[in-house]
Amino acid sequence: MPRVDTPFELKVRSILGVNKIVFFIALSLITFLLILIKKQFVIDQIAAIQFMDPAQRLVFNLFKGFELATVPFNLALQFTIVAFVLWVGSFLWGYKVSYNQCWKIAMIASTVFLIPQVLSVLWFTFISTDPSYWEVNAFYPLSVMNFFDQSTLSEKYLFAYKALNVFQIAYWFILIRGIDLAARKRKNIAQAIVFTSYVPLFLLWLWYATATF
Repeated sequence: MPRVDTPFELKVRSILGVNKIVFFIALSLITFLLILIKKQFVIDQIAAIQFMDPAQRLVFNLFKGFELATVPFNLALQFTIVAFVLWVGSFLWGYKVSYNQCWKIAMIASTVFLIPQVLSVLWFTFISTDPSYWEVNAFYPLSVMNFFDQSTLSEKYLFAYKALNVFQIAYWFILIRGIDLAARKRKNIAQAIVFTSYVPLFLLWLWYATATF
């Protein structure tokens, strides 16, 4: 029998009931703006970028422009993959959670990753005001990267060490909460779904990305 929601769960459930299209458009716009702000106020101020010759600067701007233009596609692809993994995990554990619910859970949970983007802009705007492009590219707040000397770190580990961070762990638990509220059954099963489906595939993906660099 489905359990009775607590007041907190009712508030969270109202968030899960948000219009998916409207939320996706808003999230895409916020992500777009954060990337644009970082480019304008951080990356474009790096000395190495400013002294590029016109041809190099054009290629660089085209690359960044492509990153901006593909924000909605990249987000949609990310949510589609995560939702599929959660949906399969829910099915295997006997939970009735629709793919549409899983997609919405993945989308809402991803808002936690807006925080490090904001922190990154603030860090290089007010604290480390004269970074190199390598320092900007390697920086990720509250990540494993902070335990290493970036100047001596092999580039093959850059992505993995940035991806292992506090916000990623918070993302896992938001996914758990979302699955738990969608199914309204045993909370420990929601934990099992995420930790036996999404988390192993995420770690496998990091291993593969590092091994094939």
